[in-house]
Amino acid sequence: MFSVFLFIVLFAATAAGCSDKPGIDATEIRIGYQKFGIMSILKARGTLDSQLKSRGIRVKWIQFPAGPQLLEALNAGSIDIGETGNTPPIFAQAADAPLVYFGAGLPRPEAEAIVVPKDSPIHDIRQLKGKKVALNKGSNVHYLLVKALEKEGLQYKDIKPVYLPPADAKAAFIRKSVDAWVIWDPYYADAQTDLGVRTLTNAKGYTSNRSYYFAAKSYARQNQDVIKIILDELDKSADWFNKNPRQTVGLLSKQIGMDFEPVNIAIHRADYGVVPINESIIRDQQQIANTFLQIGLIPKPIDIRDVIWNKN
Repeated sequence: MFSVFLFIVLFAATAAGCSDKPGIDATEIRIGYQKFGIMSILKARGTLDSQLKSRGIRVKWIQFPAGPQLLEALNAGSIDIGETGNTPPIFAQAADAPLVYFGAGLPRPEAEAIVVPKDSPIHDIRQLKGKKVALNKGSNVHYLLVKALEKEGLQYKDIKPVYLPPADAKAAFIRKSVDAWVIWDPYYADAQTDLGVRTLTNAKGYTSNRSYYFAAKSYARQNQDVIKIILDELDKSADWFNKNPRQTVGLLSKQIGMDFEPVNIAIHRADYGVVPINESIIRDQQQIANTFLQIGLIPKPIDIRDVIWNKN
């Protein structure tokens, strides 16, 4: 529990130290992305770069290993736009990060899971009691783990969380210094193809596992037209993504340095799209925030409506 609070404290300290952030550069937009998702495809296709170049704006793409690191960068003023899963913004908002949601992806519950080695004696969630479970601190899989434990009558304190980013978690998993791993695509698909892991459960029935699109508040306030262009290009890329899966796999596997097969598996788990933040989505995110407050993972209540772009 201490390490989660340390994460919140460090995030908040970063915010406190960012009062002298430089002004927004109107000629450049800095976009944070991860190895997988529509934002990554948007980068690979280059269509946003072309659109904004015609308006005199350069696009600087910055890759992050996971959502918490991406939102820490947004909090510190190092990026203007980013995409993460559903849980990182809860921790970020609780730490007063200056972010706003401006779009959401479609549900992808099959794209994250709790896995164990194929020869593990663990065969159900109840058997995780007292075991070491690897996960990226504050990432989308955090909520899956909490809800899966809850359904089986366990509490978060009943397991031993080991907070590691995906690459380190995979190494620990291979060494068997952890008993289970909670992970998302494309790392989940990579674990299936490379390690032959056994899946205890995916997120179906626990959480929607949507992606979310964020902007720094100051950037969104001053660049509404650019945000609308980004939304339009994300929507076009999602449509292209769904209609051209094989080309998408080729682009992504080359861009992220991962073999074709795991990327292919990840691509075909779900359809992709971009939708506005609606009442149902707000309720979903608020439920995550309320759950994390109740079990002590965030230090104060938050209202998701406070950080929705153009909610009126």
